Amino acid sequence: MENPLLLFPQLNISASKDKPYYKVMKSTIKEEPHKASKPGVKQKRNRLSLLLQKPEFHESDHLDKPGNLTKAASVSPEEAVKWGESFDKLLSEKAGLDAFTKFLKTEFSEENIEFWIACEDYKKSKSAHELLPKAKTIFETFIQKDAPKEVNLDFHTKEVTSQSMGQPLRSTFDAAQSTVYRLMEQDSYPRFLRSAPYLRLLQGRPAARAPLRRRSRSFTVS
Repeated sequence: MENPLLLFPQLNISASKDKPYYKVMKSTIKEEPHKASKPGVKQKRNRLSLLLQKPEFHESDHLDKPGNLTKAASVSPEEAVKWGESFDKLLSEKAGLDAFTKFLKTEFSEENIEFWIACEDYKKSKSAHELLPKAKTIFETFIQKDAPKEVNLDFHTKEVTSQSMGQPLRSTFDAAQSTVYRLMEQDSYPRFLRSAPYLRLLQGRPAARAPLRRRSRSFTVS
């Protein structure tokens, strides 16, 4: 058999004069830009990392814990009874608002109460110059088409709210807030009062795990 070095003289590389093969390959790899370093990929990874840190991606972490709806030790049966008197009474008390918010999370409709809370905070703005940035945030988060937490509003209410964004007033979101309030009062609130965790609170027993439910869209604003 002939010497392969004679057939392929290019393989006759002197180790004393040229770099070893693995070093040549290593330097070649370094010269090629890595795909992961492209801005688009890096931005997507950053967004995904932030997204995974959001509480809604870890619902099972708190739903498995007893008393996830509210801390039974801090809510007496008498106080829980008051929550059933009216929806306004429920939202006016911090413990009730917290309990209802956690209940909506089990139905994947927490954007409604979050929007209502944002509107309450918006109306408490101390100066006019605070209104514009807050209004823009609320509109982009809850109202505009394909917003990350878009609430269910009729076309007229959404259009009127959109038109007032140029010079927002403290009353800019009143119509939208009232619509979402009615939606929760007529749709989610009755189910909250019938839920097993709330009934346990009435009996003075610790709240157990609330079962996951699909997003409720049974109530549609006409």
